[in-house]
Amino acid sequence: MKKLLLVAVAGLVGLSFANEQLAKQKGCFACHDIKAKKVGPAYVDVAKKYAGKKDAVDYLAKKIKQGGSGVWGSVPMPPQNVTDAEAKQLAQWVLSVK
Repeated sequence: MKKLLLVAVAGLVGLSFANEQLAKQKGCFACHDIKAKKVGPAYVDVAKKYAGKKDAVDYLAKKIKQGGSGVWGSVPMPPQNVTDAEAKQLAQWVLSVK
């Protein structure tokens, strides 16, 4: 049982790292940072704002794909060149940031 738990935890840690890597590959860190506001909000602030909201993953994935403005200020976020699966993966990662 302990071995299975360790494998599961290692997998989650790896998944979290992989999603951060995807964010870096897609250029997300040009405007966002983990804990500091840049052009856009810090990921930790996004995670706090949407914590516990049932549709947060789908909402954020849509914003990543289509872009948006007005939620975090006047600077718009342009649509990102990601697949639906990548947008969802990025949204799940953002919501997991502590």
